[in-house]
Amino acid sequence: MGDFWVFGYGSLIWRPGFAHVETQRARLHGYRRSLCVYSFVHRGTRERPGLVLGLDRGGSCIGLAFRVPGGLRDEVIAYLRERELVTNVYLERMLKIRLDGGGTVDAVAYIVDRQHEQYAGALDAADAAAVVRGAVGQSGNNEDYVLSTLEHLKALGIRDHWLEDVARQVAPL
Repeated sequence: MGDFWVFGYGSLIWRPGFAHVETQRARLHGYRRSLCVYSFVHRGTRERPGLVLGLDRGGSCIGLAFRVPGGLRDEVIAYLRERELVTNVYLERMLKIRLDGGGTVDAVAYIVDRQHEQYAGALDAADAAAVVRGAVGQSGNNEDYVLSTLEHLKALGIRDHWLEDVARQVAPL
């Protein structure tokens, strides 16, 4: 089986955790990066949820595409499912992405399930910041997740004005 692509838009950008042979900036149309998922495990608890990113309908999202050797397909898909489908708030999909290097490829992506209890919907920046502030889960505190994601996006030249607004309210300069 041939190589395949994985689309990262949040923590996969800065901590993919799987072997890959190529990384390119890419754009996914029809979905946007959003702090729209209440985190009960990684960045919060059921009693004190945090917020993590999801791909929600509408707009577009610039992220990273990782090309994975076909021989690692089973191993990488198993890893991604263990990581992304802990509470089944995401749906695994094959979606078309446009690579900055040219061309369109199908990529594994995880979109938010709007019917899931953890779907937070479209929060304004102040409400999102209020949820993020002080939340802690198995993978650490929620502020670090937001700030690290933003730092890595900036390093790649990717602007996300809404996420920047949330970060300013979480950790004012």
